Amino acid sequence: MFNFDNTYAQLPEKFFASASALTIPKPRLLKFNHEFAEQLGVQTLDSSDELASIFSGQTILKGSQPIALAYAGHQFGHFVPKLGDGRAILLGEIVGRNKQRYDIQLKGAGRTPFSRGGDGRCPLGPAIREYIISEAMYALGVPTTRALALVTTGDFVHRNSALPGAVFTRVASSHIRIGTFEYFALQGDNEAVKILADYAIDRHYPQAKSDANPYLAFFKEVICAQTTLITKWMSLGFIHGVMNTDNTSISGETIDYGPCAFMDEFNFQQVFSSIDYHGRYSYSNQAAIILWNLSRLGDCLVPLVDSDSKKAITVLEEELSAAHNKIESNFVMEIAAKIGIERPEMKDETLVTTWLQYLQTQKYDYTLSFRELATLVSTKSVNRFFEKTSQFNDFLDMWRIRIKEQTTDDTQEKMNNVNPVFIPRNHQVERAITQAINNDFSVFEELNQVLQNPYKEQSEFSLYKQAPQANEKITATFCGT
Repeated sequence: MFNFDNTYAQLPEKFFASASALTIPKPRLLKFNHEFAEQLGVQTLDSSDELASIFSGQTILKGSQPIALAYAGHQFGHFVPKLGDGRAILLGEIVGRNKQRYDIQLKGAGRTPFSRGGDGRCPLGPAIREYIISEAMYALGVPTTRALALVTTGDFVHRNSALPGAVFTRVASSHIRIGTFEYFALQGDNEAVKILADYAIDRHYPQAKSDANPYLAFFKEVICAQTTLITKWMSLGFIHGVMNTDNTSISGETIDYGPCAFMDEFNFQQVFSSIDYHGRYSYSNQAAIILWNLSRLGDCLVPLVDSDSKKAITVLEEELSAAHNKIESNFVMEIAAKIGIERPEMKDETLVTTWLQYLQTQKYDYTLSFRELATLVSTKSVNRFFEKTSQFNDFLDMWRIRIKEQTTDDTQEKMNNVNPVFIPRNHQVERAITQAINNDFSVFEELNQVLQNPYKEQSEFSLYKQAPQANEKITATFCGT
């Protein structure tokens, strides 16, 4: 099924530990992503029983070298020196049709040497959440890990109550995290940091090798990937929820969909994670946090960037300072494009700020507001969606003047191409989970179908674009480990 071509398992043993999946009583294939499998060049099997056995770890395919990866991490700002894959097993690597290398990983397949007293299991709910949201993010055009398969285990996982168990198969361009670098750097193992950096450069940023200072070039590449990612998140109203350094990938992909959520009502300070008591990972704080996380990567790279630590720190800090400005400009450009500005400039910052402040004041649905604004491009009247306050009138006057400056006549179409109709709304994801726990997967299937085309009106599925009613609102999401 897979033509494994493993490279991470060839690194020194301290980078990982061998692992094996827990024996489960009755694996059943709930979902297999045939379209993605085709993109990967995976030869699929006809038997769902065989697929269930493979994607629960019961059948180990030829060439697979199951391992759990070692890493550390700053969790809510506090350093934890040894985390690692506590409930994830990397089956191996494959090279897809596009010549890109991918990790095939099981989540929830049982204990590993890094489980730290945990059972290594995954309840069905979090597995469904990750499947839905990771595939939705891909369709929205956001760099992300992907979902390949979802298997139910036929037994229960015990948390606050007994919940159906599941194993989720995640595909990533790698699982190297900032926390992986921290794991070795904080031990003073500079040799391992260099091995890891060389490996990451070869795998993700080979262009850095030809630079006069390849490790500084690597740092700049990671900065670019992560700052682009975070501004894309924010343009869509997405909140990750646990932006720890162990959840920040070197590749610039969104990874680890735990207590994540898309905003309904716009709020700069919005928090969904049930464990984020002080708003560290709120919507608007994500930009500052990614810079903080990147500075932790910079700490690890100091010995590689220059033998003179002061010189190394100076150049690394210069890159972080530039990244701060880049995030601000990226965000303005993203939102400006969403409100129809053809060639966004930093002068559009006032227009962007006025628009977002209006949304927050009115507590408007973030996603729907942009689609409604697009309807005003071709008409002078204002629909009933918007409250005609002085704040809105100020924005509307500025916006229409700015739109008239453009030579294009397809502004509305371009707005609709970057503003989704459908997002994985929290209340619909929770509905899919609740029904699945009761062995009804119809909402899960339908929601996945709808979210494959998020920018297209699908009148037959209009239920999924609607904002939640007061009694449907989700105010907290959970990690699910």
